[in-house]
Amino acid sequence: MPKISVEVPAELLTDLDDHVGEDGKFVNRSEAIRASVRKTLDLLDEIDQRHGRAEDEH
Repeated sequence: MPKISVEVPAELLTDLDDHVGEDGKFVNRSEAIRASVRKTLDLLDEIDQRHGRAEDEH
């Protein structure tokens, strides 16, 4: 799996960490970020479909 580096504002990282760990929804930061990216891309695909901009999947 490729690795990427990103800069994240401290307040966003603090909010993210509230959802990570034993009491959180995600096991680690990587899982939380992957889930967020997937959800964002799904939402963008839905918006594109509503506006007639959807491309055929490969």
